Amino acid sequence: MINTFAQIDYLASAGRSPWHRASAFPKMLLTLLFVVLAVSTPSWGVLVLLLVTALVLCWTARLPGPLVLAAATTPILFSFIFVLAHAHADWDEPLILFSRPMVASLTAVWLVGTTPYPDLFAPLSRVLPRVVGDSLFLTYRAVFALMDRLERMWKALRLRGAMARPVRDRFAVMGEAVGTVVLSGFDRSHRLYQTMRMRGHSGRICGCRHYLEFSREDLWVAVTAVAVLIGSIALWGMRA
Repeated sequence: MINTFAQIDYLASAGRSPWHRASAFPKMLLTLLFVVLAVSTPSWGVLVLLLVTALVLCWTARLPGPLVLAAATTPILFSFIFVLAHAHADWDEPLILFSRPMVASLTAVWLVGTTPYPDLFAPLSRVLPRVVGDSLFLTYRAVFALMDRLERMWKALRLRGAMARPVRDRFAVMGEAVGTVVLSGFDRSHRLYQTMRMRGHSGRICGCRHYLEFSREDLWVAVTAVAVLIGSIALWGMRA
């Protein structure tokens, strides 16, 4: 898990595709458009268009195939129970139920894989209360450190034979390990806050880039949005 998060974080910052150079805000609007269309459309034709477009976005952004495959297939597990409930409905109903979360998941992976996290949180910090926005910003980075520490502690427990104990003893050991990680997280947060205050923290955390600093690559985002809207209007009535 930590490797997946780290891979996405690296791709967002080190990517060289036009989508990486586009501004964050237009990409967020495009992602919102995909999600709204996927949720509201009754047409499987529109969903196929959205799926194909999302896959093209991920491919042109040079996102790794395993990451895209995981984003496309993971929602199927969560949608399976809803598909079973509609097993006796029209044939296109299960297709629609499977496709909607896949569109949202693929588009979200494209967004986070092409946008550095400060640019993602900068718009949220303008809408949410200051404490909430700053907390989300810091929590994102803290997750990497805590998960890495938890992974190293898990390996240490296995190497020292803690997992070879009886089941009742394993729970006690795992509880102590989780408690250690939580206390370490509190201590890390306290030291980070003190460091920020010493360096002149003014009570507002902003993104490292200007998320509204438009560029020429934003034209590709606009073209994609217009094409998807036109295609959705043309295919909206396509049903079995």
